[in-house]
Amino acid sequence: MKKALRLAPLVLGLLLLASAALAQPAALKLPPPGKTDKCPVCGMFVAKYKDWLAYAVLTDGKLLYFDGPKDMFRFVADPGHYLSGFKKEQIAELYVSEFYSLKPILAQDAFYVAGSDAYGPMGHELVPLATQADAEAFRKDHKGKRVLRYGDITPALLKALD
Repeated sequence: MKKALRLAPLVLGLLLLASAALAQPAALKLPPPGKTDKCPVCGMFVAKYKDWLAYAVLTDGKLLYFDGPKDMFRFVADPGHYLSGFKKEQIAELYVSEFYSLKPILAQDAFYVAGSDAYGPMGHELVPLATQADAEAFRKDHKGKRVLRYGDITPALLKALD
């Protein structure tokens, strides 16, 4: 019995470590677009523009690729306009490529710089960054007009970027 009591803290510690490891999100692995994958908004082949990729993960597990966040936001605002019969409810998650790391991050978590001197495949683009500090530094360094969050991006703002 004494031996079991001495082992209890060790076992409890191991259980806590294991549960913490399981709670950590796995590194996100989104497959790259193929040569024939096109942006549903503008029709551009997206494989050439990996630095600007945005993704919609659909509820059926399929992916839609966009040549930049600007077109992803256009799609989300009115998906049926770009894919007949498509509904917003079919989108499970949205990701954008973080400007510095190029890794996908949740679109809702990103900070976006609008009006900068950085151009994407379709001209002026929303530049996604992982932190507010990175976004503010980028805005200053690249003559950006403002830092936005996901909910701040409207069709009118997108139109103004053109």
